[in-house]
Amino acid sequence: METAQSHWVKIHPLIVRITHWINAFAILMMATSGWRIYNASPFFPFRIPSEITLGGWLAGALQWHFAAMWLLVLNGIVYVTYGIVSGHFRRKFFPLWPRDVVRDVLGAFRGKLAHDDLSMYNAAQRAAYLAILLCLVVLVFSGLAIWKPVQFQEIAGLMGGYEGARIVHFCAMALMVFIVLVHIVMVMLVPRTFPTMITGRARRAS
Repeated sequence: METAQSHWVKIHPLIVRITHWINAFAILMMATSGWRIYNASPFFPFRIPSEITLGGWLAGALQWHFAAMWLLVLNGIVYVTYGIVSGHFRRKFFPLWPRDVVRDVLGAFRGKLAHDDLSMYNAAQRAAYLAILLCLVVLVFSGLAIWKPVQFQEIAGLMGGYEGARIVHFCAMALMVFIVLVHIVMVMLVPRTFPTMITGRARRAS
């Protein structure tokens, strides 16, 4: 009887792994410090529990937020430049069809989403990663409108002014955090995907 053979294949290039973990750290810092900033002047009828915020007080939270912002922007430039120049985005994220996204999202809810080939993203993953990129773009521009509402008044105007930019910024953050949490749950359900983002390799049956 022949036994199944397996071999290691490259899944994630080094630059993708490094930028992924830097992004994860920066997003965590920005979200938790942003919650502390929000608590200083909430515009919804609730506050974020202080135990999951960062900064201790408004000035401290602003310092963490700006430090993480520059880290996120610089790291994002590296990632996006690599993704476009190398063709990584084209290979990993496209083509993407709405019917495939709906099919895979429903499959995930039923626990029947296939992960046989870890080198390929399914439609749900592609949509999630593109949504995160879109959220980050919205966060950057709305953040600029909040930070410098006079200098970037054209951007703020597109969002309904300073207060509108705050709401857009918060909603984009909430959507991004939700997508990240779903991503973490999916990793927990398919734990063999986690080591690939550290080693960059996965075992594939021949």
